[in-house]
Amino acid sequence: MSDARLSTLAVSGGFSDPVFEAQAVFRALMDATARPGTVHTLPAGVAPPAPLGQGSGAVALALCDPDTPVWLDREIDSESVRAWLSFQCGAPLAQGPERSAFAFVKGETMPDMADFASGTQEYPDRSTTLVVEVEALDGGAALRLEGPGIDGQRRIAPRGLPATFMTQRAANRALFPRGVDVVLVAGLCMMALPRSTVVSHVNEPEAG
Repeated sequence: MSDARLSTLAVSGGFSDPVFEAQAVFRALMDATARPGTVHTLPAGVAPPAPLGQGSGAVALALCDPDTPVWLDREIDSESVRAWLSFQCGAPLAQGPERSAFAFVKGETMPDMADFASGTQEYPDRSTTLVVEVEALDGGAALRLEGPGIDGQRRIAPRGLPATFMTQRAANRALFPRGVDVVLVAGLCMMALPRSTVVSHVNEPEAG
């Protein structure tokens, strides 16, 4: 790709009203985290270069900055995406998933959650937020959510997660208060699965 083409892609497709739109996305993310498994629409007209999705781009512009190293999996990483993130939010690229504050991945090929930073007992917040692009937030296998922010239980059915997601999630939950927080995005729709949320198949015994 030519330098001129790369520069054009980098400077286009960001927030048209950066302050307002970043605040709106941030509020949606906070609400989603407070109420795990609820679906929220990201109020942003972001157009990042492919293969980074629109919802992931909105999250990146709202949360990432020069102090938050970003890691991209092989299905999202490209020269144009790197240039766009660098210009739009100044986020440096992490040298490995375990060094990232935010990671952007495709659901079906996402690495194991254990590969990312899980924080420490003293500083559990020093962990990776994993932004996972899925096919849709419904139509998949039914999952049950329990924990803080959920009255009893909530059911979700995201489509496009890896076959090992539940095994990874259980191992991640066992690290609590350490662990990776997950944000699922499909287009501009988003839901959060913070580390405090217990996720199980609906045919499994309820957590007790």
